[in-house]
Amino acid sequence: MAVPLVLLALLAVVGCASLAIGTKAVPLSDVLAALGGSREGDAIVVRELRMPRTLLGLLVGLALGAAGAVAQDITRNPLGDPGLIGISAGGAFAVAASIGALGLTSSYQYVWFAFLGAALAGLLAYAVGGTGYGGATPAKLALAGAAVTALLDAGTNALVLLDIRTLDQYRFWAVGSLAGRDTEVVGQLLPFIAAGLLLALGLSGRLNALALGDDLASTLGTRVRTTRALGAVAVILLAGAAVAAAGPITFVGLVVPHVVRAFTGPDARWLVPCSALGGAVLLIGADVLGRMVARPAELEAGVVTALVGAPFLAVLVKRGKLKEHTR
Repeated sequence: MAVPLVLLALLAVVGCASLAIGTKAVPLSDVLAALGGSREGDAIVVRELRMPRTLLGLLVGLALGAAGAVAQDITRNPLGDPGLIGISAGGAFAVAASIGALGLTSSYQYVWFAFLGAALAGLLAYAVGGTGYGGATPAKLALAGAAVTALLDAGTNALVLLDIRTLDQYRFWAVGSLAGRDTEVVGQLLPFIAAGLLLALGLSGRLNALALGDDLASTLGTRVRTTRALGAVAVILLAGAAVAAAGPITFVGLVVPHVVRAFTGPDARWLVPCSALGGAVLLIGADVLGRMVARPAELEAGVVTALVGAPFLAVLVKRGKLKEHTR
C-alpha cells in the first residue's frame, strides 16, 4: 500500500513543479491561488498554458506506464514496451502519410490518423504473430512486432525524405513533446485512455496466470489466447492514444515497470496501476527537467526520457547477457 501512496505524492510534487516552472517562474502560492480560482497575477499562465500541458503529461504518462507493464506480461519479454508490437511505428507512419498526402499541419488535425495507424499496426503485428501452430506466443509476438516496425519505419523514412515539407512538419511531432499540442487533444483521447486503463486493470489477475507459462495458466482455467488478445487491445488503446497525443515518446513503458516491479514484486494487480502512476511521474518530471536545463529554450520530454532510458536499457541487456552466460 505504501508504493502507490509514495507515487501519488511524487505525482503531486512534479505536477506542482510543472505548473510553476517555465520560461517565467511562478511562485507556488500563486499556483495554488490559480488552482483555487484566482484571476490575478500569473493565474492565466497557470490555467491556460501550463495546466493543459500538465494534464496531457498525466494522461500520456499513465497510458505509457500501464501499456509497458501489460506489454511485458503478455510477451513475457523484459525488454518489451509498446513499441515492441509496432504501435509507435504505426502512428508515425500514419502522421507522415497524413502530412504528405493531405497537408495537415496541427496535432488536432492528424491525431486521429496517428491513433488509427497505431491501432492498425498493433493489430497487424498480433495477427501475424498469431498465425501458425500455438497461436500468439510471446516469441512470435516480439518477432512479428519487430517485422512490422521495420517495415513501417522504412515507409516513414521514405515519406519524409521525399518531401521536405513533410519532414519539417513531422520532425517536431516525432521527437515526442508535450509542448505545442492542441488542448482539444486531451478531450479527444481521454475515452480511449480510460478504456485502456480499465481493461488493463481488469486483466491483471489473468496476467499473473500468464506469468506461470501458457500450459500452467490453461490448467488454472485461464484462457490464454483470449487474455493475450485482450492485453494487446489494452496496449493498443493506451499506447496508440499516447502516441497520437504526444508523439512516439520512448523508454517510459520500458523503464517504469522494471523500477516499480522492484518495489511491488511481479503481482500485476499492483504492478499495472503503480506503473501507470510511475509513468506519469517520469513523463511530467522529464518535461519539467527539459524546461530547466535549456532555459529560455527547452528540451522535449521525449529527448529527456531517452537520455534516462538508454543507459537503463544497456544495464538490462548487460544483466540479461550475464544471466544467459551463467546458465
